[in-house]
Amino acid sequence: MVRWFLLEGVIRLLQEDGYNVIAPQFPLTSLADNLARLREVLAVQDGPTIVFGHSYGGQIMTALGKDAPNVFGLVYIAAFAPDEGESIGGFLQQGPPPPAIANLRIDPQGFAWLPQSDFVNYFAADVDRQQANVMYAVQQPLSVSALSEVMGTPAWKTLPSWYLVATNDQAIPPDAERFFAQRMGATIVEIKSSHVAMVSHPKDVTKLIETAAQAVKVTP
Repeated sequence: MVRWFLLEGVIRLLQEDGYNVIAPQFPLTSLADNLARLREVLAVQDGPTIVFGHSYGGQIMTALGKDAPNVFGLVYIAAFAPDEGESIGGFLQQGPPPPAIANLRIDPQGFAWLPQSDFVNYFAADVDRQQANVMYAVQQPLSVSALSEVMGTPAWKTLPSWYLVATNDQAIPPDAERFFAQRMGATIVEIKSSHVAMVSHPKDVTKLIETAAQAVKVTP
């Protein structure tokens, strides 16, 4: 649930192990638009599916609710996992803004952009600096309206879940990630990583996804 560029290493490893991988792009305009895109992708899958998401992508897959045909499990990678009636903005207002998102630039269309210094030094702090600068250049902004959108019935209440906590995350506080994971009863893995664990630790992320797939018998 992130730009394919950020998932390149994980996609390659999963494909090498025989898994069919789809990494769609989302408009990031509203939760309804993003959820509709996810449902379009799920509708054309021809077998049991594991959905994994990073950051705001966790909100999108959580919004599947009870209506998630062919979805057998959810894997959260340093991601938001709100409960019914909660919003991302509500969580972020519970404390000072994390360094990676403390200086968001909001454009005239209402989309939020990370400044280059914050992206490189905080958002992708453990990524090679040259690569982090490329990631900054292809960032996909999120509509700030998404932060106030309230969750309905969450999918994690009916589907088995796995959660990777990034202990050096400076975009979502690690304690918030632990809270999400523990509340949903997820199988939890912690790694020493920045927010973009799928870039800096692709093998760990791949291992967790494959563990989830094997647990619910989603095979290559």
